[in-house]
Amino acid sequence: QAELVESGGGLVQAGGSLRLSCAASGFTFSSYTMSWYRQAPGKERELVASIHSMPHISIYADSVKGRFNISRDNAKNLVYLQMNSLKPEDTSIYFCKGRPPGSSFPTYWGQGTQVTVSP
Repeated sequence: QAELVESGGGLVQAGGSLRLSCAASGFTFSSYTMSWYRQAPGKERELVASIHSMPHISIYADSVKGRFNISRDNAKNLVYLQMNSLKPEDTSIYFCKGRPPGSSFPTYWGQGTQVTVSP
């Protein structure tokens, strides 16, 4: 059974750092584009960063450019989000998403991990 499990969230002061991890299982991880999304209370879920399967081209939301870095380890089926210079407005639930290489394959979502940044 395919699964994405996020970890690494928590409470941090503004200016601090956190590294989120997403462990994938049950599907061909290396073929999937992996993304991090976030959703704050009362707001829509938004894309934070994505990294393609090969080459590892990455894209970022303007709000996190220069502060966040997405990476992946295909040998370990892991995707990371390094978050630096955190701001209170980064407070959200962060979700990992796996987008398949074709429409005949399913998309996967993790259950989310809470990140709270205090002023």
